[in-house]
Amino acid sequence: MISLNYRDSRPIYQQIKDGLRKLIVTGAMGPDEKLPSVRAMATQLSINPNTIQRAYNELEGEGYIYSVPGKGSFASASAGADAARRRELLSETRELLAELRYLGASQEELMALLQEEPSGGAPAGRSKEETR
Repeated sequence: MISLNYRDSRPIYQQIKDGLRKLIVTGAMGPDEKLPSVRAMATQLSINPNTIQRAYNELEGEGYIYSVPGKGSFASASAGADAARRRELLSETRELLAELRYLGASQEELMALLQEEPSGGAPAGRSKEETR
């Protein structure tokens, strides 16, 4: 389900949160599907249950999951999760555009970037072969 990378600079709870969010957003975990209990996931990953609880709390705050007292946590319907993810992506995009502007990108370059069609995962201006 989720694998941890102890060499990753992100905290463990963030890796868990990102992994669960990816499962929910990609549809690998359907709406209203029950997530593993905090204890079960902590045992499976051999980490402290408080770490799992923190990830679950943040995902709930962002609308990706919801909790039912006495029943557990469940993947939420995509409406709340999509809105939260959209806000997050817009915020990250603003930061990246500000950095590009700081590095000297012109308004025309930024607008052209925003109007480009996705290129199948390769960064703008580079072919898939160049990114390998």
